[in-house]
This record gives sequence, C-alpha cells and structure tokens, in this order.
Amino acid sequence: MEPHKVLLSHLTTERTTQLRVDNNEYVFRVARVANKFQIKGAVEKAFKVNVDSVRTMVVPGKLKRMGRNQGKRPTWKKAIVRLKAGESITIFENV
Repeated sequence: MEPHKVLLSHLTTERTTQLRVDNNEYVFRVARVANKFQIKGAVEKAFKVNVDSVRTMVVPGKLKRMGRNQGKRPTWKKAIVRLKAGESITIFENV
C-alpha cells in the first residue's frame, strides 16, 4: 500500500505531545486494514526515518444522539510509532 493510503492523519493531543517528548513516539490515524509491517514501511518511506516499534489499536465508534435521533461514529484504527534513538520527524516538532 502507498504511504498516503496507510497513514490517514497525525493525531495531536496533549497526550500524544507528551509521548513524542518523553518516548520519541508519534501517533497516527491509519487505515483499518493496515498491519504493523505496512505502517512501519509507510512511516519510514514517507518521513525517511528508522522505526523501532509499532503498536496498534482499534478505537470503537461511539453512539451519538441528537434529540430522538441516534447515530454511530465509525470505528477507526490508530498506531503509536516509536522511532529509534536520535531520529525525529521534523514537521511535527513545532506542533
């Protein structure tokens, strides 16, 4: 798979910023069908860095209500990618 089809977006929250500072880990929203090897290859190809490990999790969609109407947000997958020591993705450093 192409990197832009595997990596959908970068997640930026207080927790992900702390992971980046403390553990050199970056968090991405990824395609549901992507496995750890595809995610590792996509990050290495897209950002020209060396990946140490990849952890993935499926985030279940939430039920949402608006009055009597009820809907469901879709289920999605996220990946926490740890880079090797001394590596960094420069475009996320000022975020």
